[in-house]
Amino acid sequence: MFKTPTLLLSLGLGLFSPLLAEPSHKLLFFTKSSGFEHSVISWKSGKPSVAEKIFIELGTKHPWEFEFSKDGSKFSKDYLAGFDAVIFYTTGDLTTSGTDAQPPMSPAGKQALFDYVKSGKGFIGLHSASDTFHTANESKKGPDRYTNHGKDADPYVRFLGGEFIIHGAQQVATNKVIDKAFPGFSDVGESFSFNEEWYSLKDFSSDIHVLTVIDAPAMKGGPYQRPAYPTTWARAEGKGRVFYTAMGHRDDIWTNPAFQNILTGAIRWATRDVDAEIPPNLKTAAPEAMTNPPFTEPKPAAKKPADAKPAEPNPKP
Repeated sequence: MFKTPTLLLSLGLGLFSPLLAEPSHKLLFFTKSSGFEHSVISWKSGKPSVAEKIFIELGTKHPWEFEFSKDGSKFSKDYLAGFDAVIFYTTGDLTTSGTDAQPPMSPAGKQALFDYVKSGKGFIGLHSASDTFHTANESKKGPDRYTNHGKDADPYVRFLGGEFIIHGAQQVATNKVIDKAFPGFSDVGESFSFNEEWYSLKDFSSDIHVLTVIDAPAMKGGPYQRPAYPTTWARAEGKGRVFYTAMGHRDDIWTNPAFQNILTGAIRWATRDVDAEIPPNLKTAAPEAMTNPPFTEPKPAAKKPADAKPAEPNPKP
């Protein structure tokens, strides 16, 4: 059974699959928001979020046991050893309490995550996982946010394989499937088009295996004035496996069967239930992906009009 709201909020515990006494994989869904908190991972009145409900459903179909948490202070070698894969839907510098005021991760906890995956475990980043641990000294509105930092990028950015820059208005955009043989993509087709909050991304690691490429030139808005770039990929981290997709902002994305297939395939791959060839292919799949959109100076906020003087009373006739 799903834990009571009190235990959920204080301990970050989730649902255990009711069909299997000993699930074959234990997964951590970590959703601390030191920056903006997305509604799909928000706990409302102690109830599971939209995303967690989908994982609960998937846990009834697969031998998976989930733990849901926003508590970064738990991250350590011993804590992570209890999971076969970690799933991030996070924002901001997780070593600060930030927006949601949940316990922050220590720098040692951040390193423990890297070591955990390098040892042979799995990591899945969803949507705003790329809006997490930005490269130091970047201003969210400044031109440096539009710069590729390469080897000088934050270790988390290099670990994930790319970084969020900005997004424009939600819109339908076409994503070309590059590798239909990767788990979860066999039934997606040659391409797919969703109405979504599409991230404009940068600083792609040269070793990523691109799975989908978005048709940015056909999109509307400044963030997409650039060549086509990856939105989903996989890469090896030591002996471990890293998967990322920019999708997952909207509720209807989570209930979409195509997205659920991609998510299921990612989990099966990250937990080594299935294998896949993931040779680096950025140069062939999206050869101009490192060309970022042009920086535009943010418009200053409109000034509030000064309080109007009270109207003079009409003179008496």
